[in-house]
Amino acid sequence: MARYTGPATRKSRRLKVDLIGGDKAFERRPYPPGQHGRGRIKESEYLLQLQEKQKARYTYGVLERQFRRYYEEAVKRQGKTGENLLQILESRLDNVVYRAGIARTRRQARQLVSHGHFLVNGKKVNIPSYRVSKFDIIDIKPKSMNMLPFVAAKESFGDRPIPGWLQVVPSSLRVLVHQLPERAQIDVPVQEQLIVELYSK
Repeated sequence: MARYTGPATRKSRRLKVDLIGGDKAFERRPYPPGQHGRGRIKESEYLLQLQEKQKARYTYGVLERQFRRYYEEAVKRQGKTGENLLQILESRLDNVVYRAGIARTRRQARQLVSHGHFLVNGKKVNIPSYRVSKFDIIDIKPKSMNMLPFVAAKESFGDRPIPGWLQVVPSSLRVLVHQLPERAQIDVPVQEQLIVELYSK
């Protein structure tokens, strides 16, 4: 028969070990757990690049094919490709609605745009990937103004900072696009250079 060696729960075992005087099994190891923990390869350059791309994709809610098209467009533009790519992503209508504080998340902004609640320069736009330009004016449709998301946005206006390239009129939630954003005005924690390196292979 097996000998009783103490309580089975981990917490109790740890308490017992502390009383007895330590056990190497509970020490923090510098490698992942499991049989193959020590043999696991360190993060490669490719993995870091891929992670940055996925981070950017998930942040803006963009599919791979569309993201690739944005990159190809960024390459053709003058200036730094990485900064051009972020500028393209930031100028999407769903992102502008989010940045202006009208929606709590980009996902909610995407839904509000696709349901046709916004006018851009007086014309209805229901495409989340629609790209705004300098001096564009974005309004909420008059019929939609009394909807809960917009009422809540008015009440909580000012809780979140509005980027300098946009101006919002609090009473009507009208958004004025003064310019397209520069890199310093984009507060997304993405290393765009890694994405450029990934696609340029």
